[in-house]
Amino acid sequence: MKPSPQFFLAAFLSLILQTGICYGIKWIALSKTPSSLALNQTQHCKQLEGLVVSQVQLCRSNLELMQTIIQAAREVIKTCRKTFSDMRWNCSSIELAPNYLLDLERGTRESAFVYALSAAAISHTIARACTTGDLPGCSCGPIPDAPMKMKKSGSQANKLMHLHNSEVGRQVLKASLEMKCKCHGVSGSCSIKTCWKGLQELRDIALDLKNKYLSATKVVHRPMGTRKYLVPKDIDIRPVKETELIYLQSSPDFCMKNEKVGSHGTQDRQCNKTSNGSDSCDLMCCGRGYNPYMDKVVERCHCKYHWCCYVTCKKCERTVERYVCK
Repeated sequence: MKPSPQFFLAAFLSLILQTGICYGIKWIALSKTPSSLALNQTQHCKQLEGLVVSQVQLCRSNLELMQTIIQAAREVIKTCRKTFSDMRWNCSSIELAPNYLLDLERGTRESAFVYALSAAAISHTIARACTTGDLPGCSCGPIPDAPMKMKKSGSQANKLMHLHNSEVGRQVLKASLEMKCKCHGVSGSCSIKTCWKGLQELRDIALDLKNKYLSATKVVHRPMGTRKYLVPKDIDIRPVKETELIYLQSSPDFCMKNEKVGSHGTQDRQCNKTSNGSDSCDLMCCGRGYNPYMDKVVERCHCKYHWCCYVTCKKCERTVERYVCK
């Protein structure tokens, strides 16, 4: 029997996370793969950006899975940018993959979110591909979790952090399974009902992870007995919870541009003058003030329904006032 793609998924994650501190999200560079690359020959794997040697070998033996992994990489970037579009840190540095800045290379709160999201996105994209029949040999059985080994080199604390946050991402995905049902019967009587478990959209999973990002726990690597463990820095009387995102190093406020710490700053970022949230001009601009500008918006208007069955609309132009940070 041919192993299911879920098996390859677990192996892929294992190889990704065992090859170094930051290799676990370098694979997101696969998003840059040109659509013209067919990926139907093993030599194509060498042309993929962001893969280390062990991952190239995995690509060669599982070519049918790689287009789905590439799609997952694109989903990670799109979803991260959308989820944090209203924050000072807007996930723009993820597009630099595989050459990240320090906001994603260090054990920060931001890297915690990206590791969790990327782990969830791989599973989510493969599950969707199985559902639509895009991947052969899919199984309805449980996903076997492969052990995630770690090399001795590099920071043990960072690796433990990345392993933990990746698992949080997969657990959030698993918890997002919801029962969906469809009725069958005369005139919709629902005399027969078909039910199945379906995944939420990745954007909803990302919002859940964003809440965990906002309440993430700072940890330290401390000896307990003969081994070292990650424990909460301020309340180390309890172990780290399996459901919480964790980080080792505090992040800057991302107000000013400073590439040394991975901050792009918020100058020229659009803000919301009437908001009280993180996208407000007061918070987004870090108290520096903002500049107004006029923007022309083209919208559909004067729409009419025609029998049967289409709608026609006109295009209307209006001017709106927008604001950007000084």
